[in-house]
Order: sequence, then structure tokens, then C-alpha cells
Amino acid sequence: MNTTIDEISDGIYRIGTFVPDAGMSFNQILVTGEEPLLFHTGMRALFPLVSAAVERVLPVEQLRWISFGHVEADESGSMNEWLAAAPSAQVAFGGLGCMVSVNDLADRAPRPLEDGEVLDIGGKRLRYVATPHVPHGWEAGVFYEETTNTLLGGDLFTQMGDGPAISDDSPMEATIAAEDAFGYSSLAPTTVATVTGLAELKPTTLALMHGPAHHGNGGAWLRDLADSYAERTAAVAQGATA
Repeated sequence: MNTTIDEISDGIYRIGTFVPDAGMSFNQILVTGEEPLLFHTGMRALFPLVSAAVERVLPVEQLRWISFGHVEADESGSMNEWLAAAPSAQVAFGGLGCMVSVNDLADRAPRPLEDGEVLDIGGKRLRYVATPHVPHGWEAGVFYEETTNTLLGGDLFTQMGDGPAISDDSPMEATIAAEDAFGYSSLAPTTVATVTGLAELKPTTLALMHGPAHHGNGGAWLRDLADSYAERTAAVAQGATA
């Protein structure tokens, strides 16, 4: 496996590893600043590759914050390896997720974040947005980096294959294909409203967990995603009443 690192916004880097057995890339997002943050830890097996990539930008021990979209192996699996490698680092995660999982799982006590709280890391401002069950996980959430209009969207817009690090194209065709293949999104009553709310942020960069970083009209793409979820929800409801 080969791990690449690319700057996708000013001071924000996508670390990508294509895993052939899974047929998709697994990405981490490094946000630099006075208190650097790593979003997604990767699985434990990827820690040597990902930590070496971080070292190309800054010493791992300088990391101050570790975060992820929800508790899952590819998002948080190597959390404690990062905490051991960066002695001053602390997990920053939604309060609900801390209560139900991370307080017990993390080797150091996490910092719980409230919905809408801004984590100012010095040069970058990361607004935490709770997204319960979107795309999955009760404790799910994303970050919106205010100075670069970058949405750290986790599993939103998941795509298969080994694509480029950065794309200016719409992610929707590839996202629909992945949803058809995996059915990874929860079609909860609040799903459409949650994604529509994210569209109001009008991000110009989408930093994804699986797939390229997309530059362009992120607000429009999020509205397209909300429409796609609405269609799927209606189809499920129609099938249930047929």
C-alpha cells in the first residue's frame, strides 16, 4: 500500500491510502495551526504509514488534537497509538460519543464538544456539527473549518476506487454507486434535514474519508445528496406500504 499526502486547502492536508482488499481509499485530514488536529486516525495497521505521512508536514509529537466522525475502526481504531506518539494530544469528540464510548476507550480523557462549538487551534477554526445517524452512527459529527470553507465530512460522499487526491467534479455519481453497493447511510427521519443544514454552510472544499477532496460548490452537492436521500427514503416508505 502507498500513502500519499496532498494539501487540499490552505494548511489542510489529505492523507490517502488505497486499500486494495477494500477497494477504496482511507483518508485522514491533517489541519495545521498552533495546535494541529488530525481528523480520522485510520485502522491500527495503517498507523505506521499514516504517521510517516504526517511527519512530512510536522513532527507527530506536535499534534494537539485527535478527532473522528464516529467510533469505527477506520475512523478511530488507532486512537491510542496516536495518543502515545503525541504526549500532549487529546481526543476532541462530540459529548454524546464521549459519554457512550470514548471516555472508556481512550487512554486519556477526551474533550467533549457541544454541537456548534468552535475549536480554535490557532490559525484555523473548526466548528463541530453533530449529525446523529448521518451518514451512520448515533454519535456522528463533522467539522467545518471556517477560515478555508472546508467541510471535514467523514463518510459523507463515500466513493469506491483509487481516484485522484483532488477533484473539481461533482461527487454525486460515484457517491450514488457506493450507496447502491453498500447501503451505508442511515435513512433516519432527520437525515434529509441534517444534510440540508450542512448545505447552508456553503463549503468550497469537501474533505472526504473515502474518495478525493472535492473543490467547488459544496453547498449544491450537499443539496443533491439530501435530494438523493429523500428519494431513497420515499422509495423505502412506498415499499413498506405496498
